[in-house]
Amino acid sequence: MRRTLVQQNVMQLFLIVLLGVLMLLYGSLLLYYRSAWVSILNYVERKSQEPLPFISVLIPARNEAHQVSNLLQSLEVQQFPGNSFEVIVIDDHSTDHTVDVVESFIKKTTIPIRIISLRETLKGEAINSYKKKAIETGIAQSRGELIVTTDADCVVPPLWLSTIANVYQLRKPKMIVMPVGIEASLRPIEIFQSLDFMTLQGITGAALHKNFHGMCNGANLAYTKESFYAVNGFTGIDSIASGDDMLLLHKIKDQFPEGICYIKSKDVIVYTKPVVSLGAFFQQRIRWASKSDQYSDKTLLPVLLLVYFFNLLLLLTGILCFFVNSLPIVTILSLPFVFGGVIILKTILELIFLYPVSVFFGKQKLLWFFPLFQPLHIIYTVAAGWLGKFGTYEWKERKVK
Repeated sequence: MRRTLVQQNVMQLFLIVLLGVLMLLYGSLLLYYRSAWVSILNYVERKSQEPLPFISVLIPARNEAHQVSNLLQSLEVQQFPGNSFEVIVIDDHSTDHTVDVVESFIKKTTIPIRIISLRETLKGEAINSYKKKAIETGIAQSRGELIVTTDADCVVPPLWLSTIANVYQLRKPKMIVMPVGIEASLRPIEIFQSLDFMTLQGITGAALHKNFHGMCNGANLAYTKESFYAVNGFTGIDSIASGDDMLLLHKIKDQFPEGICYIKSKDVIVYTKPVVSLGAFFQQRIRWASKSDQYSDKTLLPVLLLVYFFNLLLLLTGILCFFVNSLPIVTILSLPFVFGGVIILKTILELIFLYPVSVFFGKQKLLWFFPLFQPLHIIYTVAAGWLGKFGTYEWKERKVK
């Protein structure tokens, strides 16, 4: 009995020390991200003597009949010359009325829109990455010097293209990364998604600004056609179902280390819809996690591992609190006491990082809900990370390994 108690105490001390070390590393990382985020200057338009680049907006779409018209309408009111851009919708084997909706819009609009059928391009060939193929097909048939991608369920702001063009004129980057927001109602699952996604967006901007590691989202991304072909497009990553954004960013960053820029401006925030259920949310996050071991950015993987193992240890510690006896006498070092303290400290540090990001997105009020979602955040981080590596997921009604 005494030996069992000693073993438990040794195990608790080990967990406490390990938890403390990971908390220190995680907290330092968050404070670094916060400092980097607030140091990003907000975009201010400057006149350029450079000619406007011709922009090709690519929209891969699969079964988006109920949402794609909202995106097209937002593109119709762009404050950008109509002869300086084109819109290409690439239909990915839709089984609903997506094609009909787009064709109907084409008939009544003045902006140049085309629709391409991926079904006709593939001619029945089965592949693993349909979205990458859709983008690749769109680029091959585009006229743009600058490729801009977004998703069919998004809405873009009126100054979106003009801001992208201005930054490109002034800085000539190979790739431009921009913020994405989630339009959330007061449903708990939507509030959680908005907070979680806003965290990722803050990290994206902070990391790119410091050239620390590369992150982006294909719902709001621009790159030159020249740089896409310079890195051989999606060659080498086309067997991976997702990753049309981050895996491509890493290829471009490897060849052009100083060629990535981030725009911090409300004028380029693209808004997307939240998923409607917890199950759909997990499927999305598993998809995102599935490509984590394919990243060529050597700085990103240690960050992902730190976040994953810190949350894994928190989850295991929380479970162990119900099964082990606390250390005798030294109550302050008991496992439940330390676990509770780490959770509180983690929440405070995350809020310190997230506050300036929420100000940028205009979502400060959502921060009141943030502490309530800590258990769900820890569980989903561990589950999605594991299943992303060893499980399968569904994406656009397709089951993917």
